[in-house]
Amino acid sequence: MYIKTIKIKDFRNYEILDLKFNEKVNIILGNNAQGKTNLLESIYIASIGRSFRTSKDGEMIRFGQDSAKVDLVFSKNTGDTEIEIMFFSDRKKSIKMDGIRLKKTSQLLDNVYIVIFSPDDLKIVKDEPEKRRKFIDKELCLIRPSYYKDLSDYKKVLLERNTYLKENNIDRSMLDIWDAQLAKYGASIISKRRGFIRELSEISGVIHRSITNNTEDLTIKYRPNVEDENELYDILKNSDEQDIRMKTTTRGPHKDDMEFFIKRDKEEINARSFGSQGQQRTAALSLKLAEIKMIKDETGEDPVLLLDDVMSELDLERQKYLIKTLSYNQLFITAAEMQDSFIKEFPGAEIFYVSKGKVTK
Repeated sequence: MYIKTIKIKDFRNYEILDLKFNEKVNIILGNNAQGKTNLLESIYIASIGRSFRTSKDGEMIRFGQDSAKVDLVFSKNTGDTEIEIMFFSDRKKSIKMDGIRLKKTSQLLDNVYIVIFSPDDLKIVKDEPEKRRKFIDKELCLIRPSYYKDLSDYKKVLLERNTYLKENNIDRSMLDIWDAQLAKYGASIISKRRGFIRELSEISGVIHRSITNNTEDLTIKYRPNVEDENELYDILKNSDEQDIRMKTTTRGPHKDDMEFFIKRDKEEINARSFGSQGQQRTAALSLKLAEIKMIKDETGEDPVLLLDDVMSELDLERQKYLIKTLSYNQLFITAAEMQDSFIKEFPGAEIFYVSKGKVTK
């Protein structure tokens, strides 16, 4: 699949924009803070209806305006589809597909498959657990829409429970209602995460061996906050006293994590605690490349890839590996500058220059 065109109005620092893309490689150049990442963000929201940078839709509306619009056309094996997303300062966003308004954001899923690489992604191994949970959730929502509903329901109940826990007088029978709901949605989330990470570990392990010329083995392990999802209700109930004291829900999948282990010369280390920066970045790169393969295996489509200033973070050897591996995908590559020798690796690429919210070829 690939993105054919995009039209933008009052999105971030873009007043108006109308672009046609190359179906293989698009290189976007420009100084910092000119709008390169904003352009990638406008493309990305077509996949799951939300930004990879903020949870607040209003932040994507150009300063001084009341609304923003992104209109994108993508092509798949089944034909072309148009997605229109409107963001408003005073109400919920509106999403249309081929002119038909969608009732729920979840209806947008399973249409456009987009993977973003950013410098932050290369830190996922050593970052805090929240970063890794977001990766798991984003990927599962994209390829398995039923997970999106479980996660949304869980977060809604969790917010209600945590808000109630901050009150002075707690009725245990009220907590019991939320405990039952959290157990229901949480058990499904844990089960799906467990299967996903098992598959992710297998695929990323193969990729990691290839990148390291068979000198290292990578294993990813799921670390659920609750080991047995079937006993989640009992675990939540047994935590009520602590939760009341702490005024927050202390147990459940919202506290999950995953760990990366690298084995070299029969010695295995925890990559987050003891891995070198090079090992951590290679593990993160293997993770992102595994994400691409899993989307292809699950959907039959090659996802669109957004590489946001990530090439400068990789050494030449890993840059070449990435270019070779991603030859079947449509690429959007941003950079402040790019050497001619690197651009020559992409014959026929479309090159765009971004300056103060204006784009020229």
